[in-house]
Amino acid sequence: MNKAITDGLVLTPPPFANGLDVWSRGDGTPGTATYDGFASAAYVPADQDFGGCLELQKTENIQSLRYMGETPLLPGCYLQIKVRVKAISGNLPTVRVGGFAGGAGGVAVAGVTTQGAAATLTGYGEVVEITAIVGGGARTGVDLNWGREALYGHFGIDLTGANGGVVRIDDVQIGDVTSAFLRTMMDWVDVKDFGAVGDGVTDNTAAFEAADAAAGGREVLVSDGVYHLANNVTFESRVRFQGTVTMPAEKYLALSQNFDFDHYAAAFGDEELALRKAFQALLKQSSHESLDLCGRSIGLRGPIDMQAAVPDVTSFTARRVIRNGQLDAIADPAWATGTASSAATYATSQPYTLSNVTNVANIEVGSLVQGNGVGREVYVTSKNVGAQTLTLSQQLYDAVGTQTYSFKRFRYMLDFSGFQKLSQFNISDVDMKADGLASCVMLPPAGLIWHLRDCFFNQPLDRAVTSIGLACQGMMIDRCQFISNEQALAATERASIGFNINANDSKIRDNRCIRMGAFAVIHGSGHMLLGNHWFHGDNLSGAPRVAGLILTKPSSKIVINGNYSDNNYIEWNNEHDALPNFSSELSFGALSIVGNIFTAIGAASYFRFIVIKPYGAGHFINGLNVSGNTFKVTNGNIDRVDKVDDSVAALDAGRFRNINWTGNTYHAVNQWTQSPVMLSFSETSAAETWRCDFTDWLPFGGRARNVTDVTPVGALRNAGNVKQFVTHYTDPEEGASKGAVDVIWGTAVKGRVNVTARVDNPY
Repeated sequence: MNKAITDGLVLTPPPFANGLDVWSRGDGTPGTATYDGFASAAYVPADQDFGGCLELQKTENIQSLRYMGETPLLPGCYLQIKVRVKAISGNLPTVRVGGFAGGAGGVAVAGVTTQGAAATLTGYGEVVEITAIVGGGARTGVDLNWGREALYGHFGIDLTGANGGVVRIDDVQIGDVTSAFLRTMMDWVDVKDFGAVGDGVTDNTAAFEAADAAAGGREVLVSDGVYHLANNVTFESRVRFQGTVTMPAEKYLALSQNFDFDHYAAAFGDEELALRKAFQALLKQSSHESLDLCGRSIGLRGPIDMQAAVPDVTSFTARRVIRNGQLDAIADPAWATGTASSAATYATSQPYTLSNVTNVANIEVGSLVQGNGVGREVYVTSKNVGAQTLTLSQQLYDAVGTQTYSFKRFRYMLDFSGFQKLSQFNISDVDMKADGLASCVMLPPAGLIWHLRDCFFNQPLDRAVTSIGLACQGMMIDRCQFISNEQALAATERASIGFNINANDSKIRDNRCIRMGAFAVIHGSGHMLLGNHWFHGDNLSGAPRVAGLILTKPSSKIVINGNYSDNNYIEWNNEHDALPNFSSELSFGALSIVGNIFTAIGAASYFRFIVIKPYGAGHFINGLNVSGNTFKVTNGNIDRVDKVDDSVAALDAGRFRNINWTGNTYHAVNQWTQSPVMLSFSETSAAETWRCDFTDWLPFGGRARNVTDVTPVGALRNAGNVKQFVTHYTDPEEGASKGAVDVIWGTAVKGRVNVTARVDNPY
């Protein structure tokens, strides 16, 4: 690049032959004295070495010679000032290039070097060439680094040393030497050419912004060095990093044309820091909705506090995505689980609060709460140190009074708990390699419509995804893999959990969970679980199995359809209810379990696939559809598929309503379950009352509450074997368990009938 050629700039001053009235005896600025008519200066027309030249006697301690014209200085352009000098007589002076750095309004730019290297003349008649290079960047070979504020210069020489000597000076030459620093044809601009200094201390914000503004479609090069940026910087141009940048935590770097992890890793030189700063920019700038991890494996030596990465943002509700990469936990003490224990008081009048909490400041938000009467997956949502209270994600079923609770704070690779609210956040195609060191994702206390899709949660130590509040409202988890770190353990020894949900309306679709302690603990209602496969077996024969899916809201409004439940059971309970006894609320109901595959291998005979566990008295079933499912057991039989766990309380079978348990298939199940159920009963001796027992067939130990049909099969006959055409009526809920039905005939008869009974009142 040569601006004299490309832009027609006139850089070299006019020759001395044109007159000395444009040559200043000072700094070259307007109004300074010139050499025109000066007694100690004269034009020599025919020097043997120079041709026309200026002869000058040194009469001042610093004898200055400056061209009064303004030589322009353009960003990215470097000029060389070249002057040939020889001594004629008298004392031999020292010579150097000198200049005046002119800024806006003709004011001198402060703090810059205005003299080049000095050379002392050593003999008479010897020609010495003095040079210096001036420009805006601190490059090797640049003598006068004037930064981006200098707009022009007044250039010439200074004579120093003893006075009295006479020298001759050839015409001053100024040329564009930018090509010595930059390629002749370039498609980038370098931040150094705009005053950037890569010393790790100088604030380069303005230089970076100036380079971006001047790029004009070209790429900005951040060349070697460490560049401090004290303020936010947004690049509208493409950027290439050879050097790195440093910034305060609260300031962001936005790469509008290169918004991906590779460029942030190059910019900051540290993967963890780069991920934080890229996430910060994702929330702080609006030009991109997703952060591409570029397929990179990013090593994490500790949890990433995602809100701390954006310290001035506590709430964000626009859609954002992190996608396409791998996060790899690296062994480090930072992953150690935090623990605490404190006495606290619980009252049902404030069902989501622990009060009078001792040492409340030591308890971390996001901690798992454990203690008597505490259900599964109850977390600390927030705390108030002054009031000594903790807000909980769920109610406690039997904890009224004061007791000591323990608190466990798992460490998550991506921890969003510091946000107050974060909505519409997506994590897509990300492999989280927890490797038994860490948990994976913690949601914030509030938010909406989180979406996790096509992710691998690989060997989480404790949890894959945890909701500590209501950010799981409307959450979608699609085509994810939950791969246990506990696969070698017996099913009863595992403690890890795939995910939990506290709010409503989630969609859980096409996921796969391998041998974790449980696939999910789900509260709330309106959920749909479709096409998932969760399996939790072990290699033991005749062994107990655990709950793989735990539903903790009785009136659930949940559809479980087309799933594969392998070596575990579905547990339905009300452990997240501060008043677990039934009063006037809705009891267990609004649940559909349709078209699923249930499999168990080598399970103990007492194993059941569907278990209801009331945590309070008086509950019943009102609305349950279990149909079209396949129940299959291999390597042994089980007794039946359904059960009421009455270790805390029983169900009130006398209030069952609207239960449909039909169309299922059973393999290696000793006793099938069905309602309505049609059974065939025979009497070989004539009798008025026929006892028809349905007890073993009815779900959850229910009663035969209704008879919908009695149909003779063949003729009914009296004791004399004469056909009888008689009417009948029925008495349901007979027998010790009330699971039998009496069919009472108008006269004593014998024969066979098909009787259909229900465990409920259908309406």
